[in-house]
Amino acid sequence: MQLNKLKQKGKHRRKQDRVIRFEKLVDQGCVACWIEGYGPTPPEIHHIREGYGMGQRAPDHETIPLCPQHHRYGKGRYPGIHSDPANFKKRYGSEKQLLEAVNSEI
Repeated sequence: MQLNKLKQKGKHRRKQDRVIRFEKLVDQGCVACWIEGYGPTPPEIHHIREGYGMGQRAPDHETIPLCPQHHRYGKGRYPGIHSDPANFKKRYGSEKQLLEAVNSEI
């Protein structure tokens, strides 16, 4: 019985940590827009893929904030991490580099 209570407390704590982190990421805004010199733009939460296999998702503490343009849609001058990954990395750096920059700000 005690073990179940401990597991439930652990799950609750992880959920709280996730909510706190995601709120901080939303407050920070898109990291790519920040690099471009724009003000905070409403982000989506991106779980980094670097270092993980296909179909695997990084843990919630390995997330960065990206606006829809930089997350899913971007091409050309403002590439998206899913739509134009090579150009995104060339322009803004690797996901790990962006994660370090984000973590240093929150």
